[in-house]
Amino acid sequence: MNFCLLVEFLFLDNTIRYKRYEKMAENVDKHILKNGMVVLGEPMVGVESVAFGFMLPAGAARIPEGCCGASNVITDWIFRGAGDKNSRELGDALDGLGLHRASSVSSSNITLGAALEAGNLTEALELYADIILRASLKEDQFELAKQLAIDSVRALDDEPRQKVMLKLREQFYPPPLGRSTAGNIEELKVITAEQTGQIVKDNFNLSQTIFAVAGKYDFDSICRQIEDLFATNISTALGTPYEGRLSAEGSETKDDGRERSKYVHIDNEGAQVHIGLMTETVKPTDEDYYNARVAVSVLSGGMSARLFTEVREKRGLCYAIGARYHSLKEAAGIMCYAGTIPEKAQETLDVIIGEFERLGEGISEAEISRAKVGLKSALILQSESSSSRAGAIGSDYYMLGRVRSLDEIKNKIEQTTTNLVLDFLRNNKFKGFTVVTIGPKKVSI
Repeated sequence: MNFCLLVEFLFLDNTIRYKRYEKMAENVDKHILKNGMVVLGEPMVGVESVAFGFMLPAGAARIPEGCCGASNVITDWIFRGAGDKNSRELGDALDGLGLHRASSVSSSNITLGAALEAGNLTEALELYADIILRASLKEDQFELAKQLAIDSVRALDDEPRQKVMLKLREQFYPPPLGRSTAGNIEELKVITAEQTGQIVKDNFNLSQTIFAVAGKYDFDSICRQIEDLFATNISTALGTPYEGRLSAEGSETKDDGRERSKYVHIDNEGAQVHIGLMTETVKPTDEDYYNARVAVSVLSGGMSARLFTEVREKRGLCYAIGARYHSLKEAAGIMCYAGTIPEKAQETLDVIIGEFERLGEGISEAEISRAKVGLKSALILQSESSSSRAGAIGSDYYMLGRVRSLDEIKNKIEQTTTNLVLDFLRNNKFKGFTVVTIGPKKVSI
């Protein structure tokens, strides 16, 4: 690991202190605050924008039982007034900086981020410090935020493709990892402002928070500002862990007593059957990770990939199909979606599973080459977006404890070969499929 000394001027009692910043992967900076918050940065040449994200340990799997959806309520509620600003004033202040806001909920984290013109970053961070540390959390605003979360879950009835994949993750991952990131209406209806406020207090844990920034910025200045804005006493930043939920390291799970069926069907009188399928694979920390990614790309990396060709083009079984790699810190799987008509649902599922199972029987050099080109193209597109890079370096650090450089990822993809991918597939056979369908007709597995 390479290190470089960057000078930070901290004027304290008229003295100048020097701090060592760690240079992680090529072009990626890292600094850890006194309260434990990790600050990561990746400068991007030739851009005038900057993007940032705070990853707070308050995701769907980390909150108490019976509060599924509270994380989504929180992402709205904390923006309804913070510091000395009410909801309207805070919104005006954020809009006045030209922020493109982006909040999301994952299994482990709530991410609060934005992309903006680089010159407004200092003011934006001041506002986000208020949002994270000094949100007003007024009860009347809570009811509005809760209703929006309930409406979002109900809206999934009009988005069966999204709904089937949320249910698929719930069935595939052990509890609480698979807990819906959208929420559960019955649980949302009964949660209170007091409960949710306590979740904010207990889970907005600075010692486990990652801040990632990418684009045009000054890392020394950011570290000084973040240290000042978030200089919270460690004893008040640690939070109180809940028994039976994810631990601070994100590894503890607890069986909630539910029987997780390998097949779940949700009745719907629509004209289509939406099929979600998932099977276990290696995690990002595994040495076969890149072989797994290339294998998935052979299955579903474009119009010449196996699933599109065999299921849609040759047989005309479905109007939409695709598969992708999906991982949490604790587990990973390959998830697949297909949309078809009821009369073709069973055959569609059978052919998809058949394509998964026969992948290890042989892959051509041309297929491997196309898969690698597709993965590298996606990497290049990501490298040109400050928002994508901020999200990627934060996710890398959370998942791996380090940040991979773009060159490292590219080289790892290049090093995969047909034989290595086939060896991986033969040693990690796809089996134990979890299937969820939404529509007027069930299938058999």
